[in-house]
Amino acid sequence: MNTNVMEAKDFDFTYPSASAPSLKGINMPVEKNKITALIGPSGCGKSTLLRAMNRIHDVYPGNKYEGLITLANAQTGVMENILDLYKENDLIALRQRVGMIFQKPTPFPMSIFDNVAYGLRLSGMKNKNELSGKVETALKGAAIWNEVKDRLNESAMGLSGGQQQRLCIARAVAVKPDVLLFDEPTSALDPISTGAIEELISELKKDISVCIVTHNMQQASRLSDYTAFMYLGDLIEFDKTEKIFVNPREKLTEEYITGRFG
Repeated sequence: MNTNVMEAKDFDFTYPSASAPSLKGINMPVEKNKITALIGPSGCGKSTLLRAMNRIHDVYPGNKYEGLITLANAQTGVMENILDLYKENDLIALRQRVGMIFQKPTPFPMSIFDNVAYGLRLSGMKNKNELSGKVETALKGAAIWNEVKDRLNESAMGLSGGQQQRLCIARAVAVKPDVLLFDEPTSALDPISTGAIEELISELKKDISVCIVTHNMQQASRLSDYTAFMYLGDLIEFDKTEKIFVNPREKLTEEYITGRFG
């Protein structure tokens, strides 16, 4: 039985002005209800791969995808290639299924309530009571409800950095995605906010499959079930996190994890 919710197969990615691919022959599964960490030095292709997984690159024309990135059909479980299935005008539907949280919190310049309701309204929900219930559920799921329940009509821009990041997670979770992509979600946050976000990500995997890019080795080792080590556009090694950190197969992986380069 296939336990993967998403998978890259022989995947290459090339930026418009580049003479060579930034990602080369990537093969990597994302297992259902698990956390997969992408590690490696800056510029190795981690964020490029993450952004290909919900086609954020399509915001800029001329990028070239080759190979497959498949996503399990919610009804049938059949793996479908998102590079073919979702045409340009349908990418909103893909991004509701594969949400993304960026390094810097990206709340919309509107109320806390409207931030979370945004995606729900986009998918056609109009009933006020239903919206309110879903917004509350999402804010509770993102562990921020108690902090904002009395100020839902206030601007989200007034929240602290850590609160804004949890609001962005609530906004993504509200539409019930299959996968959530996190691109260094705690690098701009203080240690207390970082701890809160890590705890939240651990909770989320009960319902959602998670893929996280991180430069923090400790974060990868304590948070993830699987780890992928990338270097210069290649996926060097992929395995269970414990195996990668305790007994890596490749010398390059061991040298990176032990801090000899990167």
